[in-house]
Amino acid sequence: MPAVFRRALERAGEASLVLTPLDQCLAVYPGSEWDKLEAQLRALPAFSKPVKALTRLLASRAADCNLDVQGRILLPPPLREAAGLGREALLIGVLNRFEIWSPEAWDGFVRESERFLDDVTLDLQWPLPPQPPSEPPSAPPLPQAKPRR
Repeated sequence: MPAVFRRALERAGEASLVLTPLDQCLAVYPGSEWDKLEAQLRALPAFSKPVKALTRLLASRAADCNLDVQGRILLPPPLREAAGLGREALLIGVLNRFEIWSPEAWDGFVRESERFLDDVTLDLQWPLPPQPPSEPPSAPPLPQAKPRR
């Protein structure tokens, strides 16, 4: 695991990770982030079919993992197979987690995503256009004298 990820985990006091297959990769959550995800899932309608499916898939395929002394993650074989991982892997930081991808799956995802973004019309420009410089703050209003009676 890259040192920047290890240092971030150390600063956060995270000793364990939770891995689960997601799309074509493995999503790796620090323990505290996994707890937040579980809380979000518990807040959803418990009897909704899509919620039950998502919860079952994420939780049933998740595995707790620790870093070894050299900062490596020992990936359980079923998770390696689920993500199609061979000898090489890419670690991609994504907000509150990171993902482990096979190079081939990542390249395919990037190509597909770029096509998707080309086809989608959004009401915003990306990247965002530069903002005009803000006007300097105006002088504070002068104190007003109290009216005399």
